[in-house]
Amino acid sequence: MEKLVKILKKPVTSTFIAIICGFIVASVVLCIAGYNPIEAFNALFKGILSKPKYISNTIIKATPIILTGVSVAFAFKTGLFNIGAEGQYIAGTIAATIVGIKLNLPAIIQIPVVILAGMLAGAIFGGIVGLLKAKFGIHEVITSIMLNWIGLYLSNFVVGSETFHQPDSTSTYMINESGFTTIFGNYKTTEEGIKFFSQHKWLSDIMIKTDVNIGIIVAVIMAIVIWVLLYKSSKGYALRAVGSNRDAAEFAGINVDKNIIQAMVIAGALCGLAGALAITGTSPHKLSTMAAFENNGFNGLSVALIAGSSPIGCIFAGLLFGGLLYGGQSVQSAIGAPSEIINIMIGTIVFFVALTKMVPVLADRLLKRGEKKC
Repeated sequence: MEKLVKILKKPVTSTFIAIICGFIVASVVLCIAGYNPIEAFNALFKGILSKPKYISNTIIKATPIILTGVSVAFAFKTGLFNIGAEGQYIAGTIAATIVGIKLNLPAIIQIPVVILAGMLAGAIFGGIVGLLKAKFGIHEVITSIMLNWIGLYLSNFVVGSETFHQPDSTSTYMINESGFTTIFGNYKTTEEGIKFFSQHKWLSDIMIKTDVNIGIIVAVIMAIVIWVLLYKSSKGYALRAVGSNRDAAEFAGINVDKNIIQAMVIAGALCGLAGALAITGTSPHKLSTMAAFENNGFNGLSVALIAGSSPIGCIFAGLLFGGLLYGGQSVQSAIGAPSEIINIMIGTIVFFVALTKMVPVLADRLLKRGEKKC
């Protein structure tokens, strides 16, 4: 009994329970709608794992939400709710597109400049939120939501501007190829590259048919960097101290306002990085008119919750989320079930993750019952 209680009290156990509950609820909804849950989940997992290109596309889909998830998780640990991840992500795509179109430097310079431009734009959006919170006490949720909309309409303004708008389209010009972060981008189209990949079918399936890029490598590195920053550095200790108890941190001599601003700048930069990598790493490498949010930032909120605000956990939660989003398309095409089923599943998982504190309580009750019986 004691071993079972210890297992139940672990955060990862609560997350797994939440995921299982999500699948159970989705199964019930599918049954009510007249679909076979086994067939639906079979189609889901086939749409994620059955072909190399599906696995590759899942990773590509997961990359931006891993980074936005890490951003939200980092903000949570510092006592801030970064609901503005979407706007910061959009700011990153805007800056990366503008710089990527205007500059055409050698790739070794162009790529870092374009990515840094995206990070800077995201950091500015995040910094504004932090500054208003620190200096004027304006809640970050209010300012973040407003900046999300500013980001969306600013993006559409850039798309429609005379300088960047591509005629007879609803998008900007594509950024210069020297800014692409795709792997083997130019080599894939050469005669030598085509010959090589034709001899390796599985590699061809990944490299030729998907936008394989460096994004996932950067995302994993940044998750590790943020974990080290939070738990292995004095700056991380100060940031977490402010998040845990602002008054106690101030009493201990920590500059609370400064740390709030810095936390939001870092969180914004991570989202801006996600946006920049989306532009440089995936087709069509440009901005398009948006009628609504693309949800890469908002999905980061769910990823952070599923991961329990763990930067490393965001890697796995992001891959799960990316798999559900990408594989969910197969459910609709295979058995005709609406793709909204996947959204219900995701929502249910997040809902039960929010109730994870109940699991340790239930574990304690089981232990007490066991002791009474003895």
